[in-house]
Amino acid sequence: MFYDLLLLAIGLVVILIGAELFTNGIEWFGRHLDLAEGAVGSVLAAVGTALPETMIPIIAILFGSAGSGEEIGVGAVLGAPFMLATLAMFVTGVAVLWRKRRTGSSTMSVDPGVLRHDLKYFAVAYGLAVAAAFLPPELGWARIIVAVVLIGIYAWYVKAHFEADPDVDAADLAPLRFHRMDRAAHRDDPARPRLRIVNVQVLVALGCIVGGAYAFVGSVGALASEFGLDEALLALIIAPIATELPEKFNSIIWIRQKKDTLAMGNITGAMVFQSAIPTVIALVFAGSAWHIAPGSYLAFASAGIAFLSVFLLFGVAQRPTLDGKRLLLGGVLYVMYVVLVIYQLANPSGVG
Repeated sequence: MFYDLLLLAIGLVVILIGAELFTNGIEWFGRHLDLAEGAVGSVLAAVGTALPETMIPIIAILFGSAGSGEEIGVGAVLGAPFMLATLAMFVTGVAVLWRKRRTGSSTMSVDPGVLRHDLKYFAVAYGLAVAAAFLPPELGWARIIVAVVLIGIYAWYVKAHFEADPDVDAADLAPLRFHRMDRAAHRDDPARPRLRIVNVQVLVALGCIVGGAYAFVGSVGALASEFGLDEALLALIIAPIATELPEKFNSIIWIRQKKDTLAMGNITGAMVFQSAIPTVIALVFAGSAWHIAPGSYLAFASAGIAFLSVFLLFGVAQRPTLDGKRLLLGGVLYVMYVVLVIYQLANPSGVG
């Protein structure tokens, strides 16, 4: 147990280091490509930090044992949007309230267009994916069609963000952490790093995030086994908490820097990605498990809670400000679901 706890702590520290390097590097990467904040936060940062949790269902579904591997994979696919829509929002709200001690206000300055864009695409993509779960298991061809549509939806989503006008100035960015490693470029232009060193920092950061997340998840899984926790609890609750850490840490860092659109975009963009790409894996390779029936009600209930959270936030996204205190509601919804899961584990015949 001591080894697992040590690995847990090391993984957490590595993720924190990776998140700091990544947020700094990805902003400079977006600046070099003249991208808008929405593209940087909702696409580049979201996809990069979504890698750890995306690998879990892929490995479980494609390489896990028949039956249980598919169930764990589907649980992980459903758990990611749920965690982002509830716990990640709550953590961001807490960060805003902590910032209030310096600024005196819990108001977040966000780009309503970015949030509306992300939340609409999430609602459409995830709604379509969940609707496919009502199809009879034998209609595999219909699930393939849904998977193709989801890929098209995400491609269109990315296209819209990348076509937005750039709105980040180099003066707003912190110096690149690796800039001094490129000594010649630093002497010539201390304020602007070369793209190659930006790429190196982003890749190193992603390596830290993925490696740290796997160490964290591995130790969490080992501790869960030692305490005799159920696989469903691990797939739906524990593993997503660990693998969503990069998004949470990225958002905290950007909240601290008063870059609220980037902070929220990192979460909502990851929600769109998780609702489209990992669900395609589940639809194509675990179609029989992606089905709402007795035994899977609890797993798919997490999707309903994710939709509820988005609905409660959507009206606020119409304005250029967002009260961080409202994000705390995500924590309430998260606790409600955890209680439901614990009740189901204690009473297997209760919820289904």
